[in-house]
Amino acid sequence: MFKIQTLNAISDIIHEQLDADNYLIAKEEPVPDGILVRSASMHDMELPDSLLAIARAGAGTNNIPIPECTKRGIAVFNTPGANANAVAELVVCGLMLGSRNVVGGIDWARTLQGNGADIPKQVEKGKGQFVGPEVRGKTLGVVGLGAIGAIVANTAAQGLGMDVVGYDPYISVESAWSLSRAVHRCNTLDELYAKADYITFHIPLIDSTRGSINADAIAKMKDGVHLLNFSRAELANFADMTAALESGKVASYVTDFPTEEVLAMKNAVVIPHLGASTPESEENCAFMAAKEIKDYLEYGKIKNSVNLPDIDLGACEGSRVMIIHDNLPGIISAFSAAIGAKKININNMVNKSRKDVAVSVLELDKAPDAALTTQLMAIPGAIRVRVFN
Repeated sequence: MFKIQTLNAISDIIHEQLDADNYLIAKEEPVPDGILVRSASMHDMELPDSLLAIARAGAGTNNIPIPECTKRGIAVFNTPGANANAVAELVVCGLMLGSRNVVGGIDWARTLQGNGADIPKQVEKGKGQFVGPEVRGKTLGVVGLGAIGAIVANTAAQGLGMDVVGYDPYISVESAWSLSRAVHRCNTLDELYAKADYITFHIPLIDSTRGSINADAIAKMKDGVHLLNFSRAELANFADMTAALESGKVASYVTDFPTEEVLAMKNAVVIPHLGASTPESEENCAFMAAKEIKDYLEYGKIKNSVNLPDIDLGACEGSRVMIIHDNLPGIISAFSAAIGAKKININNMVNKSRKDVAVSVLELDKAPDAALTTQLMAIPGAIRVRVFN
């Protein structure tokens, strides 16, 4: 029986994948085979030697110590696309909130309560300060055309009457097929910046994107541009964004990530990280995370891992050995030699790498004994050996 620890409240839908006959699920499980997590930080957590996999019910994995997991042969999964519709809907909402200064208007309207004035008359007199443009006919630039960006682009083009331009040098075939023909491709970010009245960012936070919404980028945009960031707070350079909002170069900044700096910005619409906060999204993410961890623990299947390559040999019909190891020359030969010396034939094998780490899965004509497993683990570069029967 596999033991699963939950670090956050996870939807009960996980039990459709992790049945009670094969899985023990508990919040305080001391020696888990797998961990299901949402937002809890794991950076200061002591990872037990029993741990084989972590599945994050969501896309971001900043709360997981991925280098340490990779070093110890722990697979880390996320659930890309499971919350895409929820986030995309909020982006469209944010587009209206920023363009029409709806939040400012609501805050002002609440100040009228209880002052003894004729509220309808005060509203008609003061509402002019919250005039904002319609989005129909304007140009929306979408940076990143993955699951979320594609939905936003299609909705804007087909439902809101916007001209939509997109930029994504790494777009997948699946995402490309999902895009409306009304969405036009830009060859460079600078081209998108020059064309767009509204720009929404849907890119991961990595070293090359951290602080990339900065003074240099903003200078290439139209005066009075509206910016939306539903990816990560740190994509924006806070000082540069503050200055651009103060000068009016950026008309509004809508983000789902409150920080001290952002909350102090003029004309910033700050949403308390509600992008994936829908019951549908939470169920989708939980179901997908549970399936990923089940497939890995039972069959060694790897899909949507952020630190290991995708691998799928289907259900295990005989004996299977999975070896997570350093991506070194000659190491496959060393594994094969050790197995062959035990008079065990390799019926099928797959090896895939991801940067400095690799995974080899070997299907054997008979099960390896404990001595062979120990021998494989002793080969220089081996990180973790698992046997499936």
